[in-house]
Amino acid sequence: MAQLTPAGEAGAASQPIDAAALAKDFPLLSREIHGRPITFLDSAASSQRPTAVLDAMRNYDETTHANVHRGVYTIAEEATRRFEGARAAVGRFIGAPVPSREVVFTKNATEALNLVVHSWGRANLGPGDAVVLTEMEHHANIVPWQMLAAERGIELRWLDVDDEGQLVLDNLDQILDGAKALSVTCMSNVLGTLNPIPQLAEAAHAAGAILIADACQSVPHLPTDVTALGADFVAFSGHKMCGPTGIGVLWGRESLLETLPPFLGGGEMILDVRRDGFTPNDIPWRFEAGTPPITEAIGLGAAVTYLEGVGMEAIRAHDIALTRYALAAFAQRFGSALTVFGPSDPEARGGVLSFAFGDVHPHDISQILDEYGVCVRAGHHCAKPLMRRLGVPATARASFALYNDEDDVDTLVDALEAAGRFFA
Repeated sequence: MAQLTPAGEAGAASQPIDAAALAKDFPLLSREIHGRPITFLDSAASSQRPTAVLDAMRNYDETTHANVHRGVYTIAEEATRRFEGARAAVGRFIGAPVPSREVVFTKNATEALNLVVHSWGRANLGPGDAVVLTEMEHHANIVPWQMLAAERGIELRWLDVDDEGQLVLDNLDQILDGAKALSVTCMSNVLGTLNPIPQLAEAAHAAGAILIADACQSVPHLPTDVTALGADFVAFSGHKMCGPTGIGVLWGRESLLETLPPFLGGGEMILDVRRDGFTPNDIPWRFEAGTPPITEAIGLGAAVTYLEGVGMEAIRAHDIALTRYALAAFAQRFGSALTVFGPSDPEARGGVLSFAFGDVHPHDISQILDEYGVCVRAGHHCAKPLMRRLGVPATARASFALYNDEDDVDTLVDALEAAGRFFA
């Protein structure tokens, strides 16, 4: 079984989640679509936000809003305290050793990954240097490296995916030989596969490479300890973890961040500007040029507090149980007519189920399900190399969160059965 972190397994003492009760915390989930209660199964794309997050953002906007780090009047200083308090909360949530220096706020995880590629990459990579990626990566962890490869002449190497949706690691040491970086997802947004990040980090470090982890899908669903992961950089986004859009996070080892040049230029990221050059600010602010997403940071801090209140061990246990129920329901109702991609063991994956249903196009499936109030994603999920490996142009994808339960799975299965009849 793949294991993301030593803390990645659900604790035996975790109390079961009452998903139906939690759903009441999320205002959008009370909405009806086409006269039916909404069944939201697209949290891998963007999760819903609880009232606690919406209220925190509204309260800040109505009572405190001012620019941060600049004013010395009362509400400006209060805004700065709340903004930096959100940074501390995020750092606590992921086990950052020095949150005040290691947690960088970005506009999303894509920007966080680009920051690493274009700051660390430009400072450390040249012609002939190698970076290792995997076949299951999101485009955000592929395209920036391809851009740098075109610019600098670096070599891109690839770890393949087997038929079970796991990384092929038999030749890991050979692929890492001479490489400078391994950039890998913690959890596939298509397959749900949980990759063995500590093992990969150990192998990368032994080869003299750093490890960059895309944790967008894992941070909302598993206990995360960046020290236990062994990664050098970890990127994730707020809107997949019950927080707002417009904010992402890059965690980096303090010793590494201190060596990196700024990614963007402008206000906040400088200590001094002269006609002959500039002096960059200290970390993390040298990577936060311009006015940051203040309201969004407040919302992310509230989302972290909400998730901690539920308990990440309990959320992980809930994901496993719901995934097991869904896989069994699919098998019982549809048999070989429906193919779920990725690991068959619910404990080796997250609650992301990408599937093919006969010869029905995923977009047609999604449209029919929408008539029943069921929201699933259809498309290539920003993972075209993986789609080619699977031999499909696209999949339909249902993804679970803490507010989903077995009734939602039953609704999905019933709607899929109706779709099957419609296209028969």
